[in-house]
Amino acid sequence: MNIPPDYAIKPDSLQNKIIIVTGAGAGIGRCAAKTFAACGATVILCGRTMSKLEAVYDEIEAAGHPQPAIYPINFESALEKDYDDMCNALEDTFGRVDGLLHNAADLGERTPISNYSVSAWQRCMQVNANAPFMMTQALLPLLERAENASVLFTSSSVAFKGRAFWGAYAASKAAAENLMQTLHDELEGATRIRVNSINPGATRTEMRAAAYPAENPDTVKTPDVLMPAYVYLLGDDSLGISGNSFQFHH
Repeated sequence: MNIPPDYAIKPDSLQNKIIIVTGAGAGIGRCAAKTFAACGATVILCGRTMSKLEAVYDEIEAAGHPQPAIYPINFESALEKDYDDMCNALEDTFGRVDGLLHNAADLGERTPISNYSVSAWQRCMQVNANAPFMMTQALLPLLERAENASVLFTSSSVAFKGRAFWGAYAASKAAAENLMQTLHDELEGATRIRVNSINPGATRTEMRAAAYPAENPDTVKTPDVLMPAYVYLLGDDSLGISGNSFQFHH
């Protein structure tokens, strides 16, 4: 699916919403966090590198947007208890969660399956598939308290068709895509939580540069081009839309 072609971000598109962004320290996550804040959201910045999260926090505050929050967490090592602690902390501070963007990701190794290290495979699956499962499960009670909650998974073209050398990244993104569909099927009709995924396509980030070292970054779109789609899917303009994979081709 694609978002409405005429959709435009408005300053109040996410007014008074509490939105969690994982991987908020860099790349698409950083851009999303700043954009959501500019649309009136209170953004909870999640990631493992405190200095990067603090830099984004400072940029949001300096712009005069709603005061964000920082919740440091390492998705590679976080356990079930860590996500329960997160739920309790967010419940105490905010009482609910309106939006959850699963954006943090591990690229894994670019190597054939025959050479793939088991530890790299497990780390990639942990960050890209297991962590979003544990986090979403733990936060469901807070998502249910929102008037209209939105959970957005970040997909990839290799989630739909595996490609040589993409290994655990492809498998983990396929798992996350299926998790989105399963959650949608379970939550539809029973809750006001909608669940979708977005495939951002080639975007100028550090991860993209690591995956395609020979590519000229100037030929790849910047994260801000994606932001209308992200705001649309996390805001009330997409009410009733759930269980869909949104592809970004521009």
